[in-house]
Amino acid sequence: MKHTLRITTAFCLPLGALLCLAGCVTMAPKYAQPALPVPATWPTGTAYKASAAKPGDQAAAEIPWRDFFIAPQLQKVIELALANNRDLRVAILNIEKTRALFQIQRAELFPQIDGTAAGSVQRVPADLSTTGQAVISRQYSAGLGVSAYELDLFGRVRSLKDQALEQFLATEEARRAVQISLVSEVANCWLTLAADRELLKLAKDTLESQQSSYTLIRQRYEAGASSLLDLRQAQTRVDSARVDIALFTAQLAQSENALNLLVGTRVPPELLPTKLGAVTVVKELTPGLPSDVLLRRPDILQAEHSLKAANANIGAARAAFFPRISLSSSFGTASAKLTDLFLPGQAVWSFAPQISVPLFDAGSNLANLDVAKAERDIAVAQYEKAIQTAFREVADTLASQGTLGDQLAAQLSLTEATADSYRLSEARYDKGVDSYLVVLDSQRSTYSAQQGLINVRLALLANQVTLYKVLGGGA
Repeated sequence: MKHTLRITTAFCLPLGALLCLAGCVTMAPKYAQPALPVPATWPTGTAYKASAAKPGDQAAAEIPWRDFFIAPQLQKVIELALANNRDLRVAILNIEKTRALFQIQRAELFPQIDGTAAGSVQRVPADLSTTGQAVISRQYSAGLGVSAYELDLFGRVRSLKDQALEQFLATEEARRAVQISLVSEVANCWLTLAADRELLKLAKDTLESQQSSYTLIRQRYEAGASSLLDLRQAQTRVDSARVDIALFTAQLAQSENALNLLVGTRVPPELLPTKLGAVTVVKELTPGLPSDVLLRRPDILQAEHSLKAANANIGAARAAFFPRISLSSSFGTASAKLTDLFLPGQAVWSFAPQISVPLFDAGSNLANLDVAKAERDIAVAQYEKAIQTAFREVADTLASQGTLGDQLAAQLSLTEATADSYRLSEARYDKGVDSYLVVLDSQRSTYSAQQGLINVRLALLANQVTLYKVLGGGA
């Protein structure tokens, strides 16, 4: 056993020194984060609402979605979506896949040691034997071996490992981006469903009101107090309301289908919304500085990890121009008798280094390097485009936010004014001052203003959800 230990130590020391030497360098260019290709501040002007950051304000990325969406029904719907949505499930599975690929590539940095054991029995006939007699030979062996382990002297394997790591990190950020989008889409779909229910209720209330008016006018027509024109005009409003009810009924069903698809399962009826006021935010969001906000968004981080992966791939392409050294070795014991296999003096070993030097490849390695550099430049452009897209998303949302408050105030005033006009026109018609056409026009304006009020409220809430999303909240 002492003899075996001494051979093993002598075998491992040079191998350990080579392992320490290998993988210590990489030929990848030093990574430098590209400058932000957007202004240092958000746009300003009449369309934008000034909202300076105040002490204690949290960035959207630091506010968990449960703290932002405080409606219990919506929270449960989002939880269902996070558990069942198929797009998010695919993103999570992609993480598992790239993690395994990274582990496979990382394993290339270390030698693969295999244990072997073999035995053979062979009979040689007398006419083929050198002794003129039949011979039975036996051979048994056991050992450990390293096959074609590459000494990573120029960092090729390490660069490939770094590339796989960055690809893994990119898929993790992709999952976060999918989750952020999912949370905001579920919230917006839930809000749209609430708005559709309000629109349907408004149409039903309008039908009921118009049906009553139609009944009164028909009675007046039968009594000779109203004309046939008034009766037909009243009927048009009844039929128009019936058309809207059919339209909003279908629209409501489609919104429910969209929500079920996002959630990945049928949403229980008790979790469906009833009115838009069910969703509020804890505090007003402040956008902060682009450099602080954009670089924390997962889609930007995903693009940056892809850029780093392309940068690492250049190192692997450069290393292909240099010699590649691989080792194959084995150590063990061999004997003609199984009982003597582990006795002193039965040790066998082999050591077979191999070096491969690229001499002529018709420009293949150079082309591979050009491809790697082009992919890096493409990744830079994609990273910059992702930042520019994110900047526009935030700027557009801020522009909407700055005007939606004024729109809501104006729509409220318009709704009240048209309602008063409708009441006055009805009174004037009852007294015979105006025709019923004036009443119909006032009622149509009131109905349209009420629909507009619901849509503006929906847009205001959806803007808050979108701002939370584009600022990186919801992960």
